[in-house]
Amino acid sequence: MKPGPRPLLLLLVGATIVLVALANGVPTRVETTALAAKQAPWTLQAFPSSAEPGSTSQISGAAEARLIEVYRLTGAGRAREALQRAESLVRDFPHFQLAQLVYGDLLTTQSRPVRDFGDVPPDLFNGHAGETLDDLRYESQMRLKALRERPPAGTLPSQFLALSPRNRHAIAIDASRSRLYLFENTPKQLRLVADFYISIGKSGIEKMVEGDARTPLGVYFIVSNLDPKSLSDFYGSGALPINYPNVLDSKRGKTGRGIWLHGTPPNQFARAPLASDGCVVLSNPDLEFLTRTVEIRTTPVVISPRLEWVAPYSVQADRKPFEDVLDAWRSAKSRGDVDQLLRFYTPDFNSFGKTLAEWAPALRSEVDRARGKPIQLKDLSYLRWTDAADTMVVTFGEVADGERSGPTKRQYWVRQGSEWKIFFEGIIG
Repeated sequence: MKPGPRPLLLLLVGATIVLVALANGVPTRVETTALAAKQAPWTLQAFPSSAEPGSTSQISGAAEARLIEVYRLTGAGRAREALQRAESLVRDFPHFQLAQLVYGDLLTTQSRPVRDFGDVPPDLFNGHAGETLDDLRYESQMRLKALRERPPAGTLPSQFLALSPRNRHAIAIDASRSRLYLFENTPKQLRLVADFYISIGKSGIEKMVEGDARTPLGVYFIVSNLDPKSLSDFYGSGALPINYPNVLDSKRGKTGRGIWLHGTPPNQFARAPLASDGCVVLSNPDLEFLTRTVEIRTTPVVISPRLEWVAPYSVQADRKPFEDVLDAWRSAKSRGDVDQLLRFYTPDFNSFGKTLAEWAPALRSEVDRARGKPIQLKDLSYLRWTDAADTMVVTFGEVADGERSGPTKRQYWVRQGSEWKIFFEGIIG
């Protein structure tokens, strides 16, 4: 007599789910009735054809692409192939807890129907282990949410109004989908080249104070690339710090520091969606890809509660009114009209600690030295951030006619009624 399938036993050892006993044979069909009623990951009727597994432009992490392929095969009733793919995945990534859980569910179907995603006996998962199981279920939901709700083709986040050729890449993070999107700045337009599952702060988003375990929201820039040899194993393959708090954060009294994009410990492939102390956490392979690709100082990082994806022509229409104001500022400075120029600045203007009254003499000296030479704004970029206020983060090289180069400056503008005003200006390079 052919022996029946052995029961599946899963144990939690540290942070890793370990399969202790494997069942014989492979299933020919997966019971999905109960799962379909709960819209579990196995049922992917709404999974978009544009997100084909393995497509670099859609699903970047190789391990995640393989996991989604397991989901797809199972939902299509191709359980034998799904089990084979899952077994191969956990062999290659034994610390990928979510993949282990999916593999366990596939094996369980050999002895009985699977009642729910992560169908583990209650006596094996209670207390801290139960919390881990809940985290894995949440991780699966977030991965699938991001992959079902793909950005419409040819669209870009509304914050990216204009990027200069020096901004070779740009990053946008959607907290509602636990997703990081990486763009290449091509001569024609921004192009989505990769996207990754991420974890954010334990307490969610909108960081306000030191230690609140929240991830900040706003427009930031990568400021350095930390060598993993200088860090503890907790940060995995390294870290890319961003400039939190930025000028707007400081103006609003926000505190804290040390917000990084970083990896995971060696024994953990990914963290739960809400798991960090405020940083953005990626799997180590994904972080390594990001680190190899982006440039420090010039790569913007937008962190949003929920990204709004818009057509490029819509962005062009939105930026025209601001471009007119910026050109009026440039013209006033080119003419050497300091009194007119100062009207572009808010009363609470600040430049690295200097008030408008303290900074104005330096502006007058700068204009006098230029001797009325027209200035040009080179490598101009501006990114828009809208919450309680409408803010524009502008970066450019200021070059006087006849000169080959000039300082790189950054301005923060705020819209006050129908007018745009500068509340920060400073040299950054």
